[in-house]
Amino acid sequence: MSFRAFILYTTLPFFLSVSCKDIIRTNTENMSETVDSIMTPLAEKETFMYGIPSDSFDLVSGHIKRNGFLSTILLEHGITMQEIDIIVKNSLSIFDVRKIRSGNKYTLFLDKDSARRAKYLVYEHDPAICYVFSFSDSLNITPYHKVIKSVISYASGTIETSLWDAMMAGGFHPTLAVKLSEIFAWTVDFFGLQKGDCFKVIYEELFIDGKSLGAERIYGARFTWSGSEINAIPFIQDDKESYYDNDGNSLRKAFLKAPLQFSRVSSRFSSSRLHPILRIRRPHYGVDYAAPIGTPVVAIGDGRVIQAGSENGSGRIVRITHNSVYSTAYLHLSRFGPGIAPGVYVKQGDVIGYVGSSGLSTGPHLDFRFYKNGSPVDPLRVEAPPVEPVSDDNKPRFEKIKKVVLSLLDTF
Repeated sequence: MSFRAFILYTTLPFFLSVSCKDIIRTNTENMSETVDSIMTPLAEKETFMYGIPSDSFDLVSGHIKRNGFLSTILLEHGITMQEIDIIVKNSLSIFDVRKIRSGNKYTLFLDKDSARRAKYLVYEHDPAICYVFSFSDSLNITPYHKVIKSVISYASGTIETSLWDAMMAGGFHPTLAVKLSEIFAWTVDFFGLQKGDCFKVIYEELFIDGKSLGAERIYGARFTWSGSEINAIPFIQDDKESYYDNDGNSLRKAFLKAPLQFSRVSSRFSSSRLHPILRIRRPHYGVDYAAPIGTPVVAIGDGRVIQAGSENGSGRIVRITHNSVYSTAYLHLSRFGPGIAPGVYVKQGDVIGYVGSSGLSTGPHLDFRFYKNGSPVDPLRVEAPPVEPVSDDNKPRFEKIKKVVLSLLDTF
């Protein structure tokens, strides 16, 4: 069982006895104290930066310039090209300096004498890891991993315009919107949200230096859409964690609700629509999703590509057959996804192309079409079959987890 799974099944029963606000406060304080005591010595809190006694040096910080090199920075602070060459060769297996990114922060630790020679340079490669270049007793590069603090948080909100806007209005990290949309992608039509729809979620949030890295793990969620309440209960079955509804049915369906994220429906399925270019009425057997050029378009389900090319007014098009009953088509693409060609097998969520305006199109959008037994059906009305539910053998364990999660969601 993974560490995260262990946390879920050992801590959630305890949470039943306290309010949700107590959960957040208690775990934030305890976890912070535990992580600090284990990972960060007391002295380091007060006078150390990146494991270096900062009080002993003058500090100079900056950002890597475009097309800039660390050698330029180091040469200005007493480091020779020979030393730079040695440290790069000695530490090639630790960090390749060619991977340094422009715009990233660096900090120089300089001697406090008149020479102000650099003893250390710390390069912040990403939020979680830095590389310490040492020009002191030895010439080497060592990784420095920042302390990541994990906090159990909760969020709730009511939809005014979109899930994204609700998240931003609530001050929540954008990754939480992405996590929720992935969990409920098969059961909630995020292009059909209405004012008054709402959500609740209990989740793990990661922090470095007091700055949120975003949502990591979802402990439980609830989405009320068009008057229907849908709960997401995490459960591990066959060594794989997934999310299930109250009855133990997987929230993951055979097909995604939509082939792209955070857009709007600009035209619906119709048997008689006035064509915007031809100015004649004819059927429009698809749904148009307005989105910027280059927006990734993904396969809504597993299947085999049967067409990837240009087709008259449809422009660049990809067709996928999912099984003997269902197939889909993606029209007006600007280009195809990596490796997409007839005969290629794709998995649900694979990028098969990018939004464009090829063919007969007045602007960038995706014309998405869904077929059942060869006949076009409204993609917004398709009821996709669910995947494997919780097995009978696992039902008792699932019911215990469900009780805990629902109790927690009811506390705020």
